[in-house]
Amino acid sequence: MLSSQGMSGISRRNFLKLSALSLPLAIAGDAGLARSYRLRVSELKLNAAGKCRFVHFSDLHYMGDDAFAAEVIESINHLRPQFVCFTGDLIEERRFANEALHFIREIKSPVYGIPGNHDYWSCAPFSEYEHAFAATGGAWIPNTSIVLPAHDIELIGNGIVGMPAVNSPLVTRHLLMIHYPAMADQLGERKFDLILAGHSHGGQVRIPFVGPLVLPHAVKPYDYGSYATPAGPLYVNAGIGTLSSFPVRWNCPPEITVVTI
Repeated sequence: MLSSQGMSGISRRNFLKLSALSLPLAIAGDAGLARSYRLRVSELKLNAAGKCRFVHFSDLHYMGDDAFAAEVIESINHLRPQFVCFTGDLIEERRFANEALHFIREIKSPVYGIPGNHDYWSCAPFSEYEHAFAATGGAWIPNTSIVLPAHDIELIGNGIVGMPAVNSPLVTRHLLMIHYPAMADQLGERKFDLILAGHSHGGQVRIPFVGPLVLPHAVKPYDYGSYATPAGPLYVNAGIGTLSSFPVRWNCPPEITVVTI
């Protein structure tokens, strides 16, 4: 059974949704169900004439699939972004931390990251994350922020338990990185030019014209894609990996997002 802290348990309503999927999934075949992993590169253009172009990815959930991780990193490097934002859940188990951080080091642009709930639960030392992200020219920024003067941007990192209280006056654009999408409704009067989130995995299984079959906690109503929130525009990335307890994707491919601002 899926944990209430991961994907929520399947209710009668969701069971009926799952039953409705049985025929197309059977046609797709077991391999297509368990490994619907054709990487998707999506675009988010907040300013068509913008000169700042970066990549957002999330929820790698690295569990030893080095070939797929290498494909993700190669795809990011091929895009040649000015920097990269990672919004949490690099791993689920501490034993995979060194390998996962090796792939972060392979990214050829500065990478700025925050933890997800599984990074905390894994108990992997965040000092190791700090070294790996710094090696790219970026930084590990939970509960802090970093100003990128060349891009007139402040990146503000949420660490699930907190973040800087005041936006920097040194730049005019402020981008917030959160893990839980639902936190976008808990920011008070603060405003951001863009909020980036992960955690939802897009639901991993999305039923046409209906939406996700099940979702983790702290997501609704922001399960995937672009939303307007009181604090500013929000983009929820579908993530790269899957939960070890629910290793399935269907109609919801893993995603790298190219953002132009």
